[in-house]
Amino acid sequence: MADETIGIVGAGIVGLATGREIALRRPGTRVVVFEKERQVALHQTGHNSGVVHAGIYYTPGSLKADLCVRGVSLLRAYCRDRALPYQEIGKLVVAVREDELGRMENLYQRAKNNHVPDLRKICKDEIRELEPHAGGIAALHSPRTAITDYPAIAREFAKDITDSGGEVRLGFPVTGITDVPGGIEVASGRPGVPPAEGRVSVRVDRLILCAGLQADSVARLAQDGREPRIIPFRGEYMLLKPDRTHLVRGLVYPVPDPRYPFLGVHFTPRVDGSVEVGPNAVLALAREGYRLGRISPRDLLGLAAYPGSWRMAARHWRTGIKEYRGSLSAAAFMKDAGRYVPGVGAEDVVRGGAGVRAQALDRDGTLVDDFRIHRVGRITAVRNAPSPAATASMAIAEHIVTAVLDT
Repeated sequence: MADETIGIVGAGIVGLATGREIALRRPGTRVVVFEKERQVALHQTGHNSGVVHAGIYYTPGSLKADLCVRGVSLLRAYCRDRALPYQEIGKLVVAVREDELGRMENLYQRAKNNHVPDLRKICKDEIRELEPHAGGIAALHSPRTAITDYPAIAREFAKDITDSGGEVRLGFPVTGITDVPGGIEVASGRPGVPPAEGRVSVRVDRLILCAGLQADSVARLAQDGREPRIIPFRGEYMLLKPDRTHLVRGLVYPVPDPRYPFLGVHFTPRVDGSVEVGPNAVLALAREGYRLGRISPRDLLGLAAYPGSWRMAARHWRTGIKEYRGSLSAAAFMKDAGRYVPGVGAEDVVRGGAGVRAQALDRDGTLVDDFRIHRVGRITAVRNAPSPAATASMAIAEHIVTAVLDT
């Protein structure tokens, strides 16, 4: 087994963490990471808010909960070892209405079951001590919640792979995955085109798919099931103007709506000193639709043809309209945010960046909440790895590699 070649599709933080874990766990195993872009961490990892989640939100016993809590400790140690940014600035999850207190209490009990360190409930006056400009009537305070630089971590993971003798093949969009005697052929280029005209193939013994926004498309190449499907949600951010960043010291979050896997618009200081406000969650019309006007006919057709899309829309269209309103109007976007830091409005922000979340959706219209990983013979497919996947990346890698190498 030490002489094996293991391929990984996707050079986001999960794919690179997995490659690094294989190299550490089984020296002599050759790792080859295939990435369609010309640099690593370009999509979800590169548009991440930088938060290292402590494990407050996730159902106890779920993969999300277990791997998030484990992942925090691994990530903290790695960042300190490599002198990468890791700042424990703390998080407040703030209730602004009486009817949110029950949900906040449920969240507290969930977080305690997940062994979130040093978490406590605080009152209105204690909120003001920590965040003088924040609103709210009560909150949960997680002092160990941190921020980091995930693209920098991903680049370091890539270096670990190449330093161990592995390879990160950039500009290699995977267009074919074929079982061959004793292994798997991973191809790039149009089927039927000879190598001299641009088709390239690499033989591996095992293959791990960490394709993020393309997770279902790549999984279909490997003959995995057609579900869940990836539905892209664009998350847009505002940035506090430089002379207003002093209004926020740490992370300020709302009590989340349990109907959705999104955490709501929040205030997020970054390691570069900026402060983001967001994200919202609007249905993107392209898997890489970072701009409002970006439309992919192919992605749009796939969205329209999937029954789960219509069932999701029937349940959540009112929320969708509200989110789009915030996308089009800074005043509408900041209306909810202003409840958590009163006095901050549209005049205090400028448009920031955007990311696209690969949200898995089942045929019945259910937004898949937990991580979902499939096995198909020699192939392991990560079919759903939303937030806190970056936080949990090293623990996800442990989980995957244990399954791959022990079978």
